[in-house]
Amino acid sequence: MRDKSQDEAQMAIKRKNFIEAGYKLYVEKSIEAVSMQEVADASGYGVATLYRYFGTKQSFVVEVAVKSWEKFREENIQRRPSKDFDGMTAADIFEFYIDSFLELYRKRKDLLRFNQFFNVYVQSEHMDGEILQPYQDVIGKLREVFHDMYLKGKEDKTIRTDETEEKMFSKTLHLMLAAVTRYAVGLVYIPKKDFDPEGELEDMKDMMLNRYRS
Repeated sequence: MRDKSQDEAQMAIKRKNFIEAGYKLYVEKSIEAVSMQEVADASGYGVATLYRYFGTKQSFVVEVAVKSWEKFREENIQRRPSKDFDGMTAADIFEFYIDSFLELYRKRKDLLRFNQFFNVYVQSEHMDGEILQPYQDVIGKLREVFHDMYLKGKEDKTIRTDETEEKMFSKTLHLMLAAVTRYAVGLVYIPKKDFDPEGELEDMKDMMLNRYRS
């Protein structure tokens, strides 16, 4: 009789190897430039096995994105000053949230580079909502902290809530993520001297905090 748990463990190992190989190649070359055959070769398995696990390149790329952002989410949870932000004001939580983008720049430039390629790939492939749903679910989890912070801000008045939660989230997410991504991939003006990218991002963080702290 086959050991079902052993089979599942082997399948999990193969999926993990495929995802890690794909992520590394995508960060190095871009998603569009890497074929499924290259991913299979880098993982040590055949391309038929890769397609057996992930059906299409689109579904595989989405899974790579999901696992990558889940990993960062877990890292960010470990970085919290206290469990569930106990004893922190809404302003404290907002600062942690904004600083999470700088943490991406400091320690996960690879993820920012991947995300840049991912956005380009999604647009070029005209991927529909059903395929992207697992990715949207992960982004939804990242938003949970923001939602709790906003509700707390209505109570303790340490941040402005005269702007809707949706607008505030969209604005802070897009501005901060766009900024750290551009610095990470080098899409910024670089002077001949006195270039301090992290210092400039810290200034942007302070401007965002000053905008919303009350």
